[in-house]
Amino acid sequence: METKWLEDFVSLAETRSFSRSAQLRHVTQPAFSRRIQSLEAWAGANLVDRSSYPTQLTPAGETLYAQALEMLQALQNTRAMLRGHNAVGQDFIQFAVPHTLAFTFFPAWMAALRESFGPIKSRLTALNVHDAAMRMAEGGCDVMIAYHHPSLPLQIDPERYDMVVLGHEVLAPYAPTRSDGRALYSLPGLAAKPLPYLGYAPGAYLGDITDWILKQAGTPVHLERVYETDMAEGLKVMALEGHGVAFLPRSAVKKEVQSGALVEVMLPDGQALALSMEVRAYRVKPLSKLTTPGPAQRLWLHLTQTSGPVHSSR
Repeated sequence: METKWLEDFVSLAETRSFSRSAQLRHVTQPAFSRRIQSLEAWAGANLVDRSSYPTQLTPAGETLYAQALEMLQALQNTRAMLRGHNAVGQDFIQFAVPHTLAFTFFPAWMAALRESFGPIKSRLTALNVHDAAMRMAEGGCDVMIAYHHPSLPLQIDPERYDMVVLGHEVLAPYAPTRSDGRALYSLPGLAAKPLPYLGYAPGAYLGDITDWILKQAGTPVHLERVYETDMAEGLKVMALEGHGVAFLPRSAVKKEVQSGALVEVMLPDGQALALSMEVRAYRVKPLSKLTTPGPAQRLWLHLTQTSGPVHSSR
């Protein structure tokens, strides 16, 4: 039996929907259904009444649901105690952060955090957004940080995860400059001669946001993809070398804009193709209060007192 099967089952018990729980657990619905079936095979009993809508638990399922909550909480508490035995790592707070935020937002945020919170030891794992969410769901980090925009919300279950807004980031198109300081490339380009476009790889969150920005533009923008990568830093380097236009976080190009190496490009009517996103922190919601809050708990309390609105299941 795998722990994630119990977590899947608890999610299903709370949402009463296979499709919704599959979204929240970041798996396909067929894969989610197979995991519930595997749990039923392990338990030797039907846990879900599939003939009803919305989904209902069987008496055996109700019993397991109550036990699963206790077991998962016990595992969380045990993990916290085991970390306490590790003299080297017990003070470290583990972050799961998408690659771009790891290079742009995180260093400056950590510097400001040390001013307001005090000394902090952190361990950062840079991942794509999906893997960062999975790392959090599986208990592999204390805090996940990710972008958020209402047009492309992450499927994060507010019943199981707390959230706090840490700040904001703006995504906008940038181009290298000529010797006279003007942009080397001018939007919107021509259908017969599209502008070289430096884009994010398929599945990248900032790539999806860029696509949304372009769809919302009042004027057709003619771009030809000539290069792609997962990371904004890679796109920035290519833009600096004159290879094309790239949509980049403003925090990633602050120095380059100040030096005149890059410039934000707009449509001829002055319309900016910029979009503001929230930067959010998430954590697994504790099922009970620890008697001795660790560094991660103390940090979260600080964030709730000093940052934007906090969302939780309570």
